[in-house]
Amino acid sequence: MWKGRFSQATADLVQQYGQSISYDWRLYPHDIAGSIAHARAQLKAGLLTDREFAQIETGLFEIKEEIASGAFEFSIEYEDIHMNIEAALTKKIGATGAKLHTARSRNDQVATDTRLYCRTAVDDLDGLVRDLQRALLDRAQKYATTVLPGYTHLQRGQPVTVGHHLLAYVEMLERDKDRLQDARRRLNICPLGSGALAGSTINLDREAIARELGFDGVTQNSMDAISDRDYVAELLFAFSLVGSHLSRLSEDLILWASSEFGFLNLSDAHTTGSSLMPQKKNPDVCELTRGKSGRLYGNLTAILTAIKGLPLTYNRDLQEDKEPLFDSIDTLTLALRVNAEMIAAMEINEMACLKAASDPLLLATDLADWLVKQGIPFRSAHELVGKAVAAAVNSGTPLDQLDLTEVDPAFTANASSVFDLQTALAARTNSGAPSIENVRAQITRWQKQL
Repeated sequence: MWKGRFSQATADLVQQYGQSISYDWRLYPHDIAGSIAHARAQLKAGLLTDREFAQIETGLFEIKEEIASGAFEFSIEYEDIHMNIEAALTKKIGATGAKLHTARSRNDQVATDTRLYCRTAVDDLDGLVRDLQRALLDRAQKYATTVLPGYTHLQRGQPVTVGHHLLAYVEMLERDKDRLQDARRRLNICPLGSGALAGSTINLDREAIARELGFDGVTQNSMDAISDRDYVAELLFAFSLVGSHLSRLSEDLILWASSEFGFLNLSDAHTTGSSLMPQKKNPDVCELTRGKSGRLYGNLTAILTAIKGLPLTYNRDLQEDKEPLFDSIDTLTLALRVNAEMIAAMEINEMACLKAASDPLLLATDLADWLVKQGIPFRSAHELVGKAVAAAVNSGTPLDQLDLTEVDPAFTANASSVFDLQTALAARTNSGAPSIENVRAQITRWQKQL
């Protein structure tokens, strides 16, 4: 493609080093869509005849079918998906194919293809996140009233329900969807027509091209349009945050599935065994998800590092945006799918949850609140309950069986009314709190929203 300037063929090692066709081939449907829109603009500008446009459009559709069927032969000699398609088109229809690149560069071509690819990926991932939310919601509904301990510092804190716990992840995933859609809005701007960096003296109707490709508008600075990879970095950040939420969920499920907790049973289809220990049932999906979050972080770091010191406009470093992008999309797609399937099949051990939630220490804060209602300042109430807990621990007596009046006269016999799980949950009626009524209301809200 640059043989007029060079007297030597590109070295084989340089071709291997510089090729991107081994991974950017997946841009082909977007490259073809962009080329057809570009050719239509050429037709309107009088650069192509009706017959030439028809040849180009038909040829590109045929190439698209060949690639989709696996019949197309890619060559690293042409470096990337753009030149592979253009070379095949020219071979197929002759000199007319060589007209297609008029008024465009591979720089604005790849920027357009990548934006189109990202837009499709965001839409697909949005649906997969929604599927995971639905799986969590289904389990939350089934176990809406199942009480278990809530934890801070991985120490038992206060009683909640399984439904309330799982709905926390539904909330996280909703923020993830919002971030993806917000990023989609910013990336859905068409750079085609920006040329190599300064547009072209052959002016095509950029707005018409953008409309045909489903963009919301066109970029306003050709130099920024060519060098911009903000949208890639932004998406990789959003993907990483989804990964962090999946990793946190995985950690909860790993703990719950352990013999020490015993709250959860994952299906045989979503666990693995040991090559040595026949009794093992390992939560490998959760562990892999927890591990792959680091991969998503690494891809974000890779793109930020690649773009941080680049002068305007295009530099070949920008070729390094695609492998991290593609890998993160592939990784997250599979993670969302397998987690939704696993969660839809998991079962909660309600008796184990209730046994853990029956620890009276979970209601120590409720006891302090009871003292507050008797007119005692909270800090004083906190200290009194702390003394009661210490007495219970030292004597080996459960807190709900301790004679609290011996700890301090502020406690009366009525204080024992605190030690009832259902009463404790029913009292938590503020918005966002885990009363059964609130949990069921949130489930209804999410069912409508999803």
